[in-house]
Amino acid sequence: MGIREAADKVLPVGRRFAEALRAGDETARAQRMALIAFAIRIASAGIAFISQIVQARLMGEFEYGIFVFIWMMMIMVGNLSCLGFHSAVIRFLPEYRVMDAHGEIRGLAFTARVFAISSATLLATLGFAALHLLGDRIEPFYLAPAVLGLTALPMIALGDVLDGTARANSWAISAFSQTYIIRPTLILAFMVFAVLLGQPKTATTAMQAALAATYVTTLGQFIGVTWRMRRRYPRGPLKIDFPAWFRVALPIFLIEGFGFMLTNADVVIVGFYMPPDQVGIYFAAAKTIALVQFVFFSVKAAAGPRFSTLIATQDTPALAVFAARTTRWTFWPSLAVGCGVLAVGEFLLSLFGPAFTAGYPLMAILFTGTMMKAMVGPGEVLLTMAGKQKLCAALYAGILTANVILNILCIPLFGLAGAAIASAIATGIEALLLHITVHRTLGISLFAFARPQLVHVPAKASSP
Repeated sequence: MGIREAADKVLPVGRRFAEALRAGDETARAQRMALIAFAIRIASAGIAFISQIVQARLMGEFEYGIFVFIWMMMIMVGNLSCLGFHSAVIRFLPEYRVMDAHGEIRGLAFTARVFAISSATLLATLGFAALHLLGDRIEPFYLAPAVLGLTALPMIALGDVLDGTARANSWAISAFSQTYIIRPTLILAFMVFAVLLGQPKTATTAMQAALAATYVTTLGQFIGVTWRMRRRYPRGPLKIDFPAWFRVALPIFLIEGFGFMLTNADVVIVGFYMPPDQVGIYFAAAKTIALVQFVFFSVKAAAGPRFSTLIATQDTPALAVFAARTTRWTFWPSLAVGCGVLAVGEFLLSLFGPAFTAGYPLMAILFTGTMMKAMVGPGEVLLTMAGKQKLCAALYAGILTANVILNILCIPLFGLAGAAIASAIATGIEALLLHITVHRTLGISLFAFARPQLVHVPAKASSP
């Protein structure tokens, strides 16, 4: 094919792509948000990867393993402490915007923030008490990093709520740049600065950097999101319907909590069974192949508000078409990114240090599970936005239980490979159950290789 013929084929595609980005319809907005989220996650992946390499090189496998184990636990607990309110904002705010219910929007944003901070503060207090009572049973090298991590919990939770508020308003840059670009950049900068000042190259120093970065990032985001909310929704009375929001938020908390723990259960259980240096190797392998997951994250971020809008307008055929698109938006880019990461995976792991290359086989195992999930796209988001959050929560409870049992059985037998195998199998179970559940409850065939279709039109696909 000559240059002219190639140009004739490429240019129309480029024009259609540019028109889609400029279009004003809701699908185009979702595409733009997905692309922005995708671009931010690419930048974030690069920053996080460089940060992890620098930290691993500075601290070595043992101290690095301590840091990633504690920091990952704090991120998980901080997210869970919102009890689903950070996603309830995404569920309700677009619907209230369609109804022009500004009082409810103001009340929802205020309630979510106060609830998240209060809940995280309570959990942090309980954590401090547990450390005081059980300190003699915990390895000493975990104690100081854990104290610092617990101090960061309220700001982690508030940051998640602010992310959800920005996502619900389609403020993609504000939603994703704070947590995924600014915070990891500051953690790295503060860590390097501390070492240059003569601080020890330990997990405690790394956690001090993470604590400072979390407070700086979240407070800055709080100011920015608050200002934009007041511009879009002028000052006025707050209308608070806490029981209705909590009834939806709690199942979402279970869904996302189970999903979040499902994603990180292997690392946590490895931390309980194996020494910190092995945790570091497994974490490096898991996070390197997790570069694929930013595709899924980007689509999920864009799909939630669009799902909510389509369900609020009861446009079920359009919902089926859009849901099918999200599976293709997820699968093909994930496949391309994953193959690229695997091709250079051993080299990427070597950047952490010579010992980390032992994790390369784990990457291939984990990638298998990731691709099975990519085939059904953000199915859990669709179920949640369609008011099926209780069913979805029960689904993820079973998946998490299977994951934990598989890890407990496989890690003692096969070591790090056992954790990867358990995680991949659990992810495959998740994909299969999501496909079946969406098919039976919403009548939508959610599969990357299926045509957009409605098996049946549900009587009502809105929230209960």
